[in-house]
Amino acid sequence: MKMFGLTGWSGSGKTTLIVRLIPALIRRGLTVSTMKHAHKGFDIDHPGKDSHNHREAGATEVLVSSPRRWALMHEIRNDEPELSLAELLPKLSPVDLLLIEGFKREPHEKIEVWRASVGKSLIARDDPSIVAIASDGPVPDAGVPVFDLNDEEAIASFIIERCALDRCRATGQAV
Repeated sequence: MKMFGLTGWSGSGKTTLIVRLIPALIRRGLTVSTMKHAHKGFDIDHPGKDSHNHREAGATEVLVSSPRRWALMHEIRNDEPELSLAELLPKLSPVDLLLIEGFKREPHEKIEVWRASVGKSLIARDDPSIVAIASDGPVPDAGVPVFDLNDEEAIASFIIERCALDRCRATGQAV
């Protein structure tokens, strides 16, 4: 499974870009999954739901299944460390391309989503794993290719080329 990341400061537009990239990549015949790193605690479960009650009662894992989707929730308890990207990857089903949002400190190749209006410095200047920048304006002394943040087709082409995914399922060829 090939993987490629998007990183950037909060508010830069990473999620918006990924949501536009997914269909652009699927139209080219690729199967795509995503992984997002959340810096803060998050919950996909809610009080009053049976699955929430299972977790609150102490279950380490709760798997919820329906005819439309399934989800596995794993509680990190007793000072267990957060899993690394490498530890999380085997938990996913194989696809052609895994888009990773966040995981800024992991060494996989990524595009930095950058907006001057956010008021933060470029991460790319200090991170050799950033191989391009997507921005809503000029990026002085970028040192890597710069894409228009709204040109998901060009960014999708770059990712496909960079990941050597030039033969897509739509052509009937193996990836």
